[in-house]
Amino acid sequence: MPRYMTLVRIDESKAPAEGPSEALMQRMGELIEEMTKAGVLLDTGGLHPSSEGTRVHYENGEITVTDGPFTESKEVIGGYAIIQAKDRAEILEWTKRFLKVHEEHWTVTSEIREIAEG
Repeated sequence: MPRYMTLVRIDESKAPAEGPSEALMQRMGELIEEMTKAGVLLDTGGLHPSSEGTRVHYENGEITVTDGPFTESKEVIGGYAIIQAKDRAEILEWTKRFLKVHEEHWTVTSEIREIAEG
């Protein structure tokens, strides 16, 4: 079965300063448990804010290092999941369910990418 990485993008400017609510974390935990029991969730994790991140860029043979926050970024990767699904329809269904656990004030996008094998 193919494996997919979903990159969870959030708009940090619209995310609550206190982070996810307890209710959101509970719903997410329940979904993660269901996905684990179904054997589709291989790995998942949330990321610290971009203000705590570092970018390393390579161009024209030169490396530059920039510490966050990154003012030019509106949308950042807030987390990821690696899911093994039988097809595109299944990964889309799991991804939609993940997005729906969020409250309406969140702006969340999941980018789905199949992991290249071999």
